[in-house]
Amino acid sequence: MRHFEEIKEILSSHLDEIRNRFGVREIGIFGSYVRSEESKESDLDVLVEFEEGKKNFDNYMDLKFYLEDLFGIKVDLVIKAIKPRLKSYILSEVVYV
Repeated sequence: MRHFEEIKEILSSHLDEIRNRFGVREIGIFGSYVRSEESKESDLDVLVEFEEGKKNFDNYMDLKFYLEDLFGIKVDLVIKAIKPRLKSYILSEVVYV
């Protein structure tokens, strides 16, 4: 099982490809991995903001599958334009790469 620092390092090393291939402006990790509360059943919570005109179903799903293949775990991909109630909670713990 991977831990936060390893996931952050892997994500960072693939950042240029992620930006170019999927039109990502900003990407970060939040949730159990950031809090060091992950378990074997945990998914990886990822917050993403796409470049203008790049937020579409194909880029979203392709990025989700890319990250799942990269890390070998289920990814919960959340777009930054979420409900304000959830957004404040997520933004309070997100670690951007």
